[in-house]
Amino acid sequence: MGNAVKWFADRRGLAVGITAGGFGAGAALTVIPIRMMIDAHGYASTFFWFGVIQGGIIFLVAWLLRAPFPGEARSAVTSARVVQSARSFTPVEMVSSPTFFLLYLMFVLVSASGLMATAQIALVAKNFGIANVVLFLGGSTLTVALIVDNIMNGTARPFFGWVSDRIGREYTMAIAFGLGGISYWLLGVLGTTPWAFVLFAGLIFFTWGEIFSLFPSTCTDTFGPQYATVNTSLLYTAKGTAAFLVPAANLLKEATGGWHAVFAVTALANFVVVALALFALRPLRAKQQAAANATVTRLHPAE
Repeated sequence: MGNAVKWFADRRGLAVGITAGGFGAGAALTVIPIRMMIDAHGYASTFFWFGVIQGGIIFLVAWLLRAPFPGEARSAVTSARVVQSARSFTPVEMVSSPTFFLLYLMFVLVSASGLMATAQIALVAKNFGIANVVLFLGGSTLTVALIVDNIMNGTARPFFGWVSDRIGREYTMAIAFGLGGISYWLLGVLGTTPWAFVLFAGLIFFTWGEIFSLFPSTCTDTFGPQYATVNTSLLYTAKGTAAFLVPAANLLKEATGGWHAVFAVTALANFVVVALALFALRPLRAKQQAAANATVTRLHPAE
């Protein structure tokens, strides 16, 4: 992703989305093989051989990656809908910016809500009593849901990245996370039947997976491409921070006796991020962009 944001400044959301989409959609291809191998040979053997195969492929293709040479990459966009910084911020400058901490908070909220659902999806299906119900071509509800979820997860990343290139990052966040909040609520209220569970769980993955295209592209738009790899990596640690909140879902479920409260909280978190995107992030980024442009103009006045 650090390379994608540098190569395609004019289609940054789509480029990052396609890159990140391989992670989501690719997982759909291995759901059934991994489950079959675990049943036949256990977790240790499955993890070992899949790790060896995947690690070997990554090691080979990584040699083909490189950053663009000066003047080789596509030019930045000039559309008012997609605000891109006129200068590049160092990692120290970035973490000193209030915009970074706002992005980090938003990333944590959305990522935590998504992880609460994705990490617990099998447990939720079992608690609803539908995990092993045969649904399609001999596949159980859980198996079908996992395949659909990964496809939706992978599809969301290039789709919402493409949308954000056209209407702007913040407006796309509002649409995606608003739909996400509705999806969490629907799963908690109506997801107790097999097909409804597959549908609403798929919608959650579709409106959660795009964080891996929207936030890296927004980060590079805001802080420039020169240090994009380090800067996006620093922002990405928000997913690790969010992981510490995932056990709260189990505690809330045990305290309330069901998953309804968990999905209500995750829905609320998404609606909070919608408000932050529109009424905090957008004006803050515009203010920072104006200051950055003024600095560049002062240091490099037009001939």
